[in-house]
Amino acid sequence: MKRICLTLALVCATQLLTHAQDAAMEKAWMEYATPGPMHKMMAMADGNWKTDITFWMAPGAPPSKQAGACTNKMILGGRYQESRHTGDMGGQPFEGIGVMGYDNAKKMFFSTWVDNMGTGVMYLEGKWDDATRSITFTGKSTDPVTGKDLNIREVVKWVDDNTQTMEMYMMQNGTEFKNMEITLTRQ
Repeated sequence: MKRICLTLALVCATQLLTHAQDAAMEKAWMEYATPGPMHKMMAMADGNWKTDITFWMAPGAPPSKQAGACTNKMILGGRYQESRHTGDMGGQPFEGIGVMGYDNAKKMFFSTWVDNMGTGVMYLEGKWDDATRSITFTGKSTDPVTGKDLNIREVVKWVDDNTQTMEMYMMQNGTEFKNMEITLTRQ
């Protein structure tokens, strides 16, 4: 009889523990899947933007400038923001797609970028800074000359509701230099 009672007690305890673990797992997944304040902040940049772009191909090189357009929209139930860029790059049509998101579990923003000027993907992660109203991303892209990873740093700043800036820095010969700056103005 004692053996039956002990067995029943163990079965009940196991079921309770399993139920508690399942509830904790379900809660964690719900928090992970639900857009929050950072996603709402990203959504404020939805819409059409004019882009003014400055490039530097190497440290000390003269800048080249071009204009373009960008359309931002939240996708997949407000979890990510897709940015589609168009313009002209050295006389060639340019198009690029970025996806930015906020990972609720990591408490971190991430950004991916692909365009018609390459076949790789750039992946960056960063944190929001309230004081500067910016995200400093760091990550990697492929250096087409060497085929190896290239360290990238990108600073995205919300100047005001209708203006954003993005500065991109890369490494060349062990030295970081600014190779791109974009000013986005809401249309």
